[in-house]
Order: sequence, then structure tokens, then C-alpha cells
Amino acid sequence: MGSINSFYNWANDLLEVDKKMPVLFIGHGSPMNAIEDNVFSKKWHEIGMEIPVPKAVLVVSAHWLTKGTAVTAMPNPKTIHDFGGFPQTLFDVQYPAPGDPELALAIQKIVTNPAIELDHEWGLDHGTWSVVKHMYPNADIPVLQLSIDYYKPALYHYELAKQLQLLRKKGVLIIGSGNMVHNLGMVAWNKLNEAEYGFDWALEMNAIFKDKISNGFHKDLINYEKLNKAAKLAIPTPDHYYPLLYILALQSENDEVAFFNDKAVGGSLTMTSVKIG
Repeated sequence: MGSINSFYNWANDLLEVDKKMPVLFIGHGSPMNAIEDNVFSKKWHEIGMEIPVPKAVLVVSAHWLTKGTAVTAMPNPKTIHDFGGFPQTLFDVQYPAPGDPELALAIQKIVTNPAIELDHEWGLDHGTWSVVKHMYPNADIPVLQLSIDYYKPALYHYELAKQLQLLRKKGVLIIGSGNMVHNLGMVAWNKLNEAEYGFDWALEMNAIFKDKISNGFHKDLINYEKLNKAAKLAIPTPDHYYPLLYILALQSENDEVAFFNDKAVGGSLTMTSVKIG
């Protein structure tokens, strides 16, 4: 009974914030961005300073793919180093932000379709902590993750995300962490240090995505596979694209849309990010 009461305390008793929190899609790129002071990480820090301080952060990361949907519900999520081949300094990073079991329970109650499982095993993967550690370096704001059911189509994720709208009014910052254009198989490794290098098809799709987002053409973005041939190169697998749909689903009619970190990397990746609201 105590857990149910906690949910009602969280969802009903807290006053709504004066203004809804914005929502963010962040192109997270290489894990090295977690420890580098570069144009991308500097902008993440700036965003964290500019927006209202959230009561909690909920991240939909491209790196937590599951069957079914789950939300982290532990009080102290671990820092997951889900990558290889990088310097030891990156593996040494810890981001000890607390979790929020009561908020996890609230999310489970708010999202009625599908059923959300409470997870006590995962933690914070690099799609989350590599970004959030720059936004909130003191690790003093609760951070949760919502998994991506990789067995479901794009529309499923968009419709699920719509149910999270209440969280914006309660001071929760929702972040989708992935990359709009993400084709690791075609990366020009010899061009990684070349500023803003993008293949023609990657730049074409980046421009199309921005146009569709700016004009609210969400149906086209849900049915991205039908856009053109370049879309299949930009999104060979949807794991890094689905987090964008969670953010678009939370867009309200009067929300302003602003892009940042709008740069290509290595030919076949873009770091293009969007702030809504």
C-alpha cells in the first residue's frame, strides 16, 4: 500500500511547475564526448544551465533495447560502460546520480498501454551519462531510463511517449538520446577529425529531418522508411532514431523548436539535436 500512496503523493500532491519543461533529443555520438571538452559537450552544459532545473531526468537511450518496456526503479543506478576499445579514463568515469523509485512507480501508473515493468538491474548506460554528466555535473538530480522495445514499430513508440506528457508539467526533463543519422558501417574513419564532414545522402536526410520536425510532420517521421532511399542509409537500424520519436510525441501546439549541435561527423553520422518547448 505504501508504494501506491507514494505514487499518488508524487502525481497529485506536487504542485505543477509554472512552465512545462522542454523536451530534448540529443545526438550523443562517440562515448568520448563524455570526457572531452568539445563543441558538443559544451553545448550540453549550456543547455543544462539555460533550462529550468528539473526535479528529475528521464532518458530514452538508444543503448537500452529490450523486449517489452521497462523503467529503472533502483535508488542508486550503476554507471554502465557499454563499449569497448576506448581509453581507460573513459571506463573510470562514474556518474553517481540517484534514481527515484517513486517516480518510476508513477511512470508505471501513468503509462497504461503497454504495461511498464520496473527494472532493478540496468542502470545508466553511456547514451545517458555521457550527456547528462555535462548538463548536471554534480550528479545531484535523479536520473531514470526508459527502455526501447526493439520488437515494436515506430508508431508504438510514438504512442507510448504521448502518455508521458504529464511529466513535463511536473518538472521532469525528458531526453531522447541517439542520433538522427547513424550508420556506423559507412563511417569515414579517416575523416573523423575533419570538421563537419558529411556524405551527400547524410546531409540530405539531416535537412529533411529538420524540415519535418520544424513543420510538425510527425507522420512522415514515423514512416521514415518511406521518405526516400537515403533514409535507409541514414537509419539502417532504428535504435538511434527511435528516441527522437519519443520527443516528437511530447510536442505541444505552441512549443518552439530549436536545433543545436547541427553538425555531421565522419560522413555518416549527425549530431543534430533539438529542443522543443
